[in-house]
Amino acid sequence: MTAAPETIQTLGIVGAGKVGTVLARLALKAGYEVLISGSGDPKRKELIIRMLAPGAHVMTTAEVIEGADAIILALPLRNVEQLPAELMRGKLVLDAMNYWEPIDGALPEYSQSDRGTSEIVADHLPGTRFVKSFSHLGYHDLDERGRPVGSSDRIALAIAGNDPADTAAAAEIVDRLGFDPYVAGVLECGRAFQAHTPAFGYPLSLEKLAEAIDGLR
Repeated sequence: MTAAPETIQTLGIVGAGKVGTVLARLALKAGYEVLISGSGDPKRKELIIRMLAPGAHVMTTAEVIEGADAIILALPLRNVEQLPAELMRGKLVLDAMNYWEPIDGALPEYSQSDRGTSEIVADHLPGTRFVKSFSHLGYHDLDERGRPVGSSDRIALAIAGNDPADTAAAAEIVDRLGFDPYVAGVLECGRAFQAHTPAFGYPLSLEKLAEAIDGLR
């Protein structure tokens, strides 16, 4: 018998760019309490977030991490090493990031590795319950393509993580935000839906997403 996913009531989003604010809006619509942090001038950032995601609580990154039941990382990959790793131990962390050289610059740790980006990020955040998701669709599709359960045009989002309880909790979040969850497997399987793969950047049904990911196994 499979245990029910844990109850997530408060979502923390680290990163208040286009992806972060879209996810904040979706989460608010789904009934979550949302905590969000961003970089740059705090007063200006707070004003922007309140415009783009009204109802989200704007906080420091440390406050978001401490107050959230689950955390979504939606910041540029180059900033991962600035995260307070010790505060994140034990937290459910969903990685929505990708390595994108025009934004991140040259990062040989990622570009020259055979490992997936999320596997490397997980090494920087030891002790977290680390899951890859929300990473293979652009912010426009995330913003516009969420649908209720059972909708004929509902698209899917992939999930990869090493602990079945953590991927089940992530799947519940994905589903509530309006997408069919597809658990691809352990964290290593996240390589099949990161940048430059057939699953990346295309809004696909659950069946088509599974085909795209499984075709790279």
